[in-house]
Amino acid sequence: MRYGVIGTGWIAKSFIDGAREVCGSEFSAVYSRTAESGNKFAAENKIEKVYTDINEFANGDFDAVYIASPNRLHYEQSKLMLESGKHVICEKPITVEPEELEELQALAEKNGLVYVEAIMYMFNPARELLKNAIGKIGKVTSAHFDFSQLSSKYPAYLRGELPNIFNPALATGCLMDLGIYCVYPALDLFGMPEKITACAHFMESGADGSGTAGLLYSDKLITFTYSKLGQDRLGSQIFGDEGTIKIESISKLINMSLVSNNGETQEIIGDVAKEKLMGYEALGFEKFIADPDDEYYYVTKQRALQVSQIMKQIRDICGIKFG
Repeated sequence: MRYGVIGTGWIAKSFIDGAREVCGSEFSAVYSRTAESGNKFAAENKIEKVYTDINEFANGDFDAVYIASPNRLHYEQSKLMLESGKHVICEKPITVEPEELEELQALAEKNGLVYVEAIMYMFNPARELLKNAIGKIGKVTSAHFDFSQLSSKYPAYLRGELPNIFNPALATGCLMDLGIYCVYPALDLFGMPEKITACAHFMESGADGSGTAGLLYSDKLITFTYSKLGQDRLGSQIFGDEGTIKIESISKLINMSLVSNNGETQEIIGDVAKEKLMGYEALGFEKFIADPDDEYYYVTKQRALQVSQIMKQIRDICGIKFG
């Protein structure tokens, strides 16, 4: 599979490294707003062609596009690529608004193209291990998912700068960046909730720096917390009446274990490199391109839309707005 890449940040490099390792994928072009950053990224990642015009890039000689630009650009860039006949895998959040996602999913189907969200959880083999483990802890009564990771950009923010991740004009903030990793397993494991509660703490820039939400079901409560202003040290847990599942990283599903009520601990999975997990995203994406009738492709599209809808509800409850 020949890819073009939009974006020159660390996440794009991680995807390239993972896709090459897991799938042997070929990366032939990169788009950047500036030739300087584009040429530097191309040289570091052995990419032959650099574009600074997005329309010329859309007509490039490759089959699929990986998009890792600021959130605000995901919709328009994905639409342009789909209209140009390219398959698209776009970083989370795939679009800002659920209505945009529905539109682009329909466009992809109309044009016979694959369009998916690059989210590690849905393509991680450990997802099935987690589901199997849940069947061993009895009736699930509650769960708490946390993704709190002190942002490497926070010192720059404190110096008076405005990094992209703390700029509401780019549709960023903690919910969109980290909270989404809590929403995905909640919906995938337990379905759509009956009621949602949520609140957020806002920074002076207007971005949400941290937040919490609760998803209420008829028989359980799923809560999650997320922050870019502090570092989690405890991880996430799923509570059943016969045991507990501990998850070190809810985004990567690594270092998971099952603790029975008598205290016996059983490892579910250990550590896995992030690049490999991103390679699984590419592997799933390329499988869908080879077989667009794959039933799991439908599952990923449906889950992406459900997550987008719940994220929108949480934003509305918290008063999260984008400039």
